[in-house]
Amino acid sequence: MRQRRRLALRGARRQVARGREFTREALRDWGWDGCDTAEDALLVVSELVTNANLHADGCHELQLLSGETFRVEVYDGLRELPRLPSGSRPGTPGGHGLQIVRRLADDWGAEAHEHGKVVWAEIDAARLRPEPALRGLDLCRGL
Repeated sequence: MRQRRRLALRGARRQVARGREFTREALRDWGWDGCDTAEDALLVVSELVTNANLHADGCHELQLLSGETFRVEVYDGLRELPRLPSGSRPGTPGGHGLQIVRRLADDWGAEAHEHGKVVWAEIDAARLRPEPALRGLDLCRGL
């Protein structure tokens, strides 16, 4: 059964920290915490919310959806879609957040809507579930 959680962040202070804690709680509730892939999911949330703060006047809402995938959706108020920077060099500031999201997530994208856009990322839920034989060891699939 697919579950959805929403966190309103428009105008909120400490959006990245609040988004991470909200996500950590959801992952724990859904039994998807305690593995490297869960930490990757937290980093994806951090990068997407940070990008909304840097490039789109802040995150309006964070939505998390569980099901066959763990889907992160970050809503902001600008319709301009993000694009991966070309030619950014290691060690130079800026342009690396979406590269990190692209590497950690199984899929990602962005869609404009009436009031702005949503930037989303998905991680296959199987990567977040502990292997049955390893349940007590806090290890997850896909490592």
